[in-house]
Amino acid sequence: MADRQIKGTVFSEFGEKTAPAIILIHGLGLNKDVWQWQVAELSQHHRVVSYDLFGHGKSQAPPETPSLKLFADQTQILMDYLGIENAIIIGFSLGGMIARRLAQDAPHRINGLVILHSPHQRSAAAQRAILDRVAQARAQGSAATVEAALERWFTTPFRHKNPDLMDLVRSWVLDNKQEIYHTIYRVLATGIDEITSPTPAITCPTLIITGDEDFGNGPDMARAIANDISDAEVHILTGLRHMALAENPMAVTLPILRFLSAHLRTPETGQRTQGNPHD
Repeated sequence: MADRQIKGTVFSEFGEKTAPAIILIHGLGLNKDVWQWQVAELSQHHRVVSYDLFGHGKSQAPPETPSLKLFADQTQILMDYLGIENAIIIGFSLGGMIARRLAQDAPHRINGLVILHSPHQRSAAAQRAILDRVAQARAQGSAATVEAALERWFTTPFRHKNPDLMDLVRSWVLDNKQEIYHTIYRVLATGIDEITSPTPAITCPTLIITGDEDFGNGPDMARAIANDISDAEVHILTGLRHMALAENPMAVTLPILRFLSAHLRTPETGQRTQGNPHD
């Protein structure tokens, strides 16, 4: 699928344009290709749009100081261009924060949320640690933080057995420009307050997924996010870390498909060809 561009945002589309829409929002330092393991299944019954956030991949640099609102507005501009009035928003990590901000800013445009491996309020020690990484990224660029990130993102045996995938993800992170990367990293570090106890309250169907080894965005955070959203569901993946969507794609995709089928009247698809989901 060839890339397209609108107002500095590069995006791809999959599936039938007349089908219900899904918007995929990637995480910090990555790009829309992080969804390559999910789009085939999701696009069987949906119009799926993935895009590069400002400052990532092939999209332009942020037109102003990065913020959750800037990225949420970027999503709405893309939806307007594509004629998508409302959609299911699936956000990973920083993308999950953007999805929540979008649900606050434009609840009428959200049919459902899927929030993957995304943060909530951190402990004082965890907040100091992430702010230290922001400072490190500002001084030295993404190369200073990428190896530690790969250790946090993938289980050790998987990392050792899949060097090509590690090289791919590493290349995505290293592609980020030093003068921009730390400014967006700061949004991940400091944007939590504006999406905690959201006003207006988020009431759309919501699924929250994380791994029990995602030490920065683990089960306690997933449950805290759920406490802020009426009737939100939580699904915990056993033995997986932050990048479960790449390490065990169907473990992430199948719960999403079940959620869509149960709450949004869309068919459940997918074969258990890449391992069973972890409950």
